[in-house]
Amino acid sequence: MPYQQIPGTSEQYALLCYDKRGRERSDDPDGVGGSLFKAIISQVEKLQPSHVFLFSHGWKGDIDAARDQYDRWVKALLDLKADQSAVPGTFKPIWIGLHWPSLPFGDEEFGGADFSADTAPLSPQRLKATYMDRLDVGDDAAPLLDTIILSYQKNAAATELPAQAVDAYRKLAEKMRYQEDGPSGHPDAARCAFDPQQAFQRGTEASAGASFETGGILAGVLSPLRQLSYWTMKQRARAIGESGMHDFIATLMKAAPQARFHLMGHSFGTIVVSGILGGRDGKDPLPRKVDSVALVQGAVSLWAFGDQVHGKSLKGYFNPVIHRPSVRGPVIVTRSIYDRAVGILYPWASAASFNDGAFDADEEDLPLYGAIGKFGIRALPNVEFRDMLDQNGLYKFKPGWIYNIQSSQYIRHGGGVSGAHSDIAGPEVAHAMWQAALV
Repeated sequence: MPYQQIPGTSEQYALLCYDKRGRERSDDPDGVGGSLFKAIISQVEKLQPSHVFLFSHGWKGDIDAARDQYDRWVKALLDLKADQSAVPGTFKPIWIGLHWPSLPFGDEEFGGADFSADTAPLSPQRLKATYMDRLDVGDDAAPLLDTIILSYQKNAAATELPAQAVDAYRKLAEKMRYQEDGPSGHPDAARCAFDPQQAFQRGTEASAGASFETGGILAGVLSPLRQLSYWTMKQRARAIGESGMHDFIATLMKAAPQARFHLMGHSFGTIVVSGILGGRDGKDPLPRKVDSVALVQGAVSLWAFGDQVHGKSLKGYFNPVIHRPSVRGPVIVTRSIYDRAVGILYPWASAASFNDGAFDADEEDLPLYGAIGKFGIRALPNVEFRDMLDQNGLYKFKPGWIYNIQSSQYIRHGGGVSGAHSDIAGPEVAHAMWQAALV
């Protein structure tokens, strides 16, 4: 995509687009031979920026949605003139937004905002095409989706998953190489074993106590399909972070040896950012440490970075990122009680449960399956719990520390399936990011 002008400012950001395999798209009109990657490297070599800011969205289906999100995030940072003026020396930033093909979770399968069972869904043909692309399975999986969708057509509000659908789900999960390593595994395997009937029943039980908006997503014949979709998006986020984006940041670091690097990820974008830090299989560090990291309403396990997992002598998949270490400055983690995507959908999509425990649970009461966007990063030293401050507050962050920031006062507005999950463009969130970047 061409460089994007941020509304109301003279600043631009590059919108770098990757495909679901973690490869840059080669059709960018502002690129060198279609590659914006090469154009950015050339610009950085000439400009020698003082700071590089990279952002990764979570589940956003198209480029327009990603552009809208980055417009608001970068504008929120630029609007805080006092923070910007606190940067020592000459401030020559470069802003980069990543677009990767993720999809909203469930909303697009229904007509309008009503998630009840009798709401007009997509046609069977469009539903099949949607999941063939989303699950990224071969053509031989088409008959399995036909069986599942036919069961849905016959009884969308079934109280028991039909046997033929159970069999189709099992075969589909095998084709997708569904893994169940638990919270110590990589993010897309951080779940329990996939049992279609159990997943269906848990969704049905959960929907009885869920909000009006989330009930239809959790329940029904298609609910195990949505769980598999959630897993696929996490898998894609890790693959893109560990491969193409890791290589991009490594190249940028070599092109701008004096620049400070700041990474921000939202939702599944926190997996992308963590993958950038860890490299392939978490074992390929960047050429040097980044200067700050913001993990905003993260849809990744609370144990993913830990020295132990739920009291056991297992380490989280991203634990080497902490002990290497990969971040010179602070890591900030926002958490909100109003975020249903990480508080409700995350444990359910792990095929675990609907309720993952109290927001302010003590260490010994933490669930096996829960997200950092609710609980923060756990099971590590050098972790502090803070409240989010207003845009004039002074955090006094320390290098090398992790800060779980209770943000419910400011990340609270939103409806539909995700609740306040995307309410992150306020000045208070931007100020916390600046305070981390200024350490």
